[in-house]
Amino acid sequence: MPSNQQTPGGVIDLIGNTPLVELTQLDAGPCRLFAKLEFQNPGGSIKDRPALSMITAFEHDGQLQPGGTLVEATAGNTGLGLALVAALKGYRLILVIPDKMSREKVLHLKALGAEVVMTRSDVGKGHPAYYQDLAARITAQTPGAVFVNQFANPANPLAHEIGTAPEIWEQMDRRVDAVVAGIGSGGTMTGISRFFARMSPSTEMVLADPQGSILVDVVEGRQPGELGSWLVEGIGEDFVPPNADLSLVARGYSISDAESFAAARELLRREGILAGSSSGTLLAAALRYCRAQTEPKRVVTLFPDGGNKYLSKMFNDAWMADQGFVRRPQQGDLRDLIQRRHDEGAAITVAPDDTLNFAYSRMKLYDVSQLPVLTDDHVVGIIDESDLLMATFADAERFSQPVSLAMSERVETVPVSTPLEQLLPVFDRGHVVVVVDGSHFLGLITRIDLVNHLRRKVDRHA
Repeated sequence: MPSNQQTPGGVIDLIGNTPLVELTQLDAGPCRLFAKLEFQNPGGSIKDRPALSMITAFEHDGQLQPGGTLVEATAGNTGLGLALVAALKGYRLILVIPDKMSREKVLHLKALGAEVVMTRSDVGKGHPAYYQDLAARITAQTPGAVFVNQFANPANPLAHEIGTAPEIWEQMDRRVDAVVAGIGSGGTMTGISRFFARMSPSTEMVLADPQGSILVDVVEGRQPGELGSWLVEGIGEDFVPPNADLSLVARGYSISDAESFAAARELLRREGILAGSSSGTLLAAALRYCRAQTEPKRVVTLFPDGGNKYLSKMFNDAWMADQGFVRRPQQGDLRDLIQRRHDEGAAITVAPDDTLNFAYSRMKLYDVSQLPVLTDDHVVGIIDESDLLMATFADAERFSQPVSLAMSERVETVPVSTPLEQLLPVFDRGHVVVVVDGSHFLGLITRIDLVNHLRRKVDRHA
């Protein structure tokens, strides 16, 4: 008897048809704000769409043969989309990636089998280390390789013109007053704007651009200012990509890293949506647009990728503090330098009777190389990687021994009121600074903690 159930397809069949939700817990002024959850694509981002479209186009025109090689430059999620499709279709993939890409993304790419070539993120077009120029050279040097070139590949915007945009149109019951999107390669904005130019010419296209990118200046008819740098991944450029048709973009907003990260963190707290850094930029721009309106509008933005790739960055309070995005109350003493304060319950410590294996596990879990040893809140020693090595090298069974047998009792403590210049001799002796208030432990200060503190002082006075 024939079944009336649809036969399940493969993962590639899951690309597209992502959900759209209304954001109801954020202040959108007189507007209703909707978000298309592109991180629901199987590769975790909107870039699955153009990745499939571009590879399919290469297959159709004969440029890509079975088992062939693809090369691409990517600062965002295009690499993940290409890696997913290439793995499923059996292609070799070489990706050239600027060194600002999050660690989670790089690990994801390698797990999918992509070959990753890291390059500098602080150089512009024309420099030999610039990621696009380097990818083009690798393609020329690799027999039979195809340069994907998302920035000029017409199959990129086509994926959004025939996929993303029609989905938005139908999900919004064919009533859309504005769409807020970003530009990396230009495919998303161009494809969506071309669709709405035909189907709903009154729909405004609004650019969300990282502060430091030149694209918002181009959109608004200004001479581009000095190129800056930004930490948001995947959007913003130092040139206008060939795929970016800016003639259909009505206006733009320049969004700082701080505003982007704050918006993404608020989105998680208020709406329960774990979205990525570029999603924060788009959300911040959409909220600015909505709050500037004087009459109700139906506004759509996109969340290009999920926040699980940024847990070690913008969702990590320590990283946010290191970057100067989280402002803690200043005490005017060494407490301002301590990243994990014991009086706030954040210090990573061990007790004398804990095992060496426990100390090792804490170091690995929290990515630290030394641990203060406390009895109550008093420092009785310190144990570092060298102590662990010396204690266990001859006999690995010693991991079960207590920390007290391996720790160093030569702890160099300084009062919390100690001037900064008096820390340098401690570092010169190869020690970390152990800060105390009376006899009570407050926390550790490492060399990089002092460097971060000095850099933040410069940022505050800039």
